[in-house]
Amino acid sequence: MTLPDSSSVSLPVTFEDVEDARRLIRPFIAETPFAHSQTLSSLVGAKVFLKLENLQMTGSYKERGALNRLARLSSEERARGVIAFSAGNHAQGVAYHAQRLGISATIVMPTYTPLVKVMATRRYGARVVLFGHSAADARGESYRIAQAEGRVYIHPFDDRYVVAGQGTVGLELLEQNPYLDAVVVPVGGGGLIAGVALVLKETNPRIKVYGVEATAMASMRASLAANAVVEVPSKRTLADGIAVSRVGDIPFQIAQRYVDDVVTVDDEEIAASILTLLEVEKTMVEGSGAAALAAVLNNHLPIAGKRVGLILTGGNIDVTMLARIIERGLVKDGRMVRFSANIIDAPGALAGLATLLGNLGGNILQINHERAFARGSLGMTQVEVTLETRGHDHIKEIVTGLETAGITVALE
Repeated sequence: MTLPDSSSVSLPVTFEDVEDARRLIRPFIAETPFAHSQTLSSLVGAKVFLKLENLQMTGSYKERGALNRLARLSSEERARGVIAFSAGNHAQGVAYHAQRLGISATIVMPTYTPLVKVMATRRYGARVVLFGHSAADARGESYRIAQAEGRVYIHPFDDRYVVAGQGTVGLELLEQNPYLDAVVVPVGGGGLIAGVALVLKETNPRIKVYGVEATAMASMRASLAANAVVEVPSKRTLADGIAVSRVGDIPFQIAQRYVDDVVTVDDEEIAASILTLLEVEKTMVEGSGAAALAAVLNNHLPIAGKRVGLILTGGNIDVTMLARIIERGLVKDGRMVRFSANIIDAPGALAGLATLLGNLGGNILQINHERAFARGSLGMTQVEVTLETRGHDHIKEIVTGLETAGITVALE
């Protein structure tokens, strides 16, 4: 993607704003690790470092910007209370620090928001209003409540203080590893990549800054291509934390000047990356948190041989969703397979199949023996088996072994 020249435009956020934000929020925000991963480095052919923002108190970098904005409120504004819309992470950041500062907070969230994020937001003392089927719906309702109740609006990304707060991630990156060649940042509304890009490019222009969006809702990529902020249709995606149909005007201005490219990743790539982080790094992230890794694992960015920082933006994933991701990941890697086969409906036939599978190294997870609805001739029965396997080659060995024994297999 070729980005337009915007070097003559005066930006709404400065490097000094980010430094000021850090002085203000530093006592209350964790400086998260920036850890080198030898295994991931070997997988992608680059020196990979992980910025673990999933280890923040609220599980996300979002509390940086939320706190910087809340701390700027006057006494009169604090008394009125605040309101925000969010799919979860901004909500928790606002709720947690508003409670700590003694400020009443209301958060409007889309109805599809994962339960873990809703419960955490309520636990931090905020009133949660579930409304609509998209971030745009929740945003509209939050505007209505703000006007009706006189609350101060805390925008999740289109606010100079929020962007400056998110930019403190960039200051930490430079201190923890000043020799980076590139940084990969998940993009939703654009607040994080705007703040980080501003800091990195103002300090060292040679560092490449890459954004990653969900393929389903790539609003920043579309806006940069159009040279203007555009809105894309709202769609469901595993990366709900970056499912934003319209990026902020402030982040867009900064991205135009400083972001080198924005790529997209699909839900399958994101799910596989979540599983990789669990197994390789023993680190749990949500869909948006795994987007940066998904981009480099699937060769969407030119980072071979480079020193690359990946920002893992959040770890607030619903456990039921995590279970589904793990199972789908196992299927994709060939470590779990399901097949159907017709066997003779006679005593010992099912036991014989189980014995054969055991001899072939397959571990039976589930088996269903169907007579009434079986396809095939009378005297036969259909068996559906779910197996734990060692990979795709092992699956081929099992299929070959079964067919050699006269059992025809249909993989699902």
